[in-house]
Amino acid sequence: MDNSDNTANTVRQIEILKQFVTENRYQRMLSIVEERTQYMSIVLENIYQPHNTSAVLRSCDCFGIQDVHVIENENKYSLNKDIALGSSNWLNIMRYNKDENNTVECLELLKSKGYRLVATLPSPTATSIFDFDVSAGKFALLMGTELTGLSDIACKMADENIYLPMVGFTESLNISVTAATFMFYLSQKIKKLDIAWQLDDITKNEVLLNWLINSVKSGNEILNRFDGEGCLV
Repeated sequence: MDNSDNTANTVRQIEILKQFVTENRYQRMLSIVEERTQYMSIVLENIYQPHNTSAVLRSCDCFGIQDVHVIENENKYSLNKDIALGSSNWLNIMRYNKDENNTVECLELLKSKGYRLVATLPSPTATSIFDFDVSAGKFALLMGTELTGLSDIACKMADENIYLPMVGFTESLNISVTAATFMFYLSQKIKKLDIAWQLDDITKNEVLLNWLINSVKSGNEILNRFDGEGCLV
């Protein structure tokens, strides 16, 4: 099946499933998908506390960041449903957990897709969030584990470093607060520039279909009951 066939099939499946949600719900999905971006992505390396991972995912949904890459070396991906509030249903979450050290696989994949790897580091040589050039190309923000931060491998593979200026006695923020601050500020900068930050039409349809599947009870089963023309089998 070529790309045109895949696209047509996705559109047919959307038409099938949209019948099972209210018009207001579907219009809200259409509105939200227009605000989604893959221009900025989030990478979480070895996060220990489920509530931190969950809070970051919730912020990603709120600020329109569609892709989250979760590296599971020592610590496994886990959600706190009371904090995540279903946000994982609306995001593309890629997990890397097959090797002893999955950082290289994740970061090499992102580089192959043209992403700048930007490590969040409290370093005097890092670029302030206020001076970071979002127009230089799409980027992935790398965030490390709560106690020790990013691994040496992640830091070495990073193309740039970025930090949040602080003026208090406390020298760091909780990772979920840090992530939310970066996402809010940088997403606002992105949207003010004349750059292609929105999802392309093919990706929009893929995301929309996934949202409908997650919104409609037995969504995949309903699709399996229809043939390629949208008729019940």
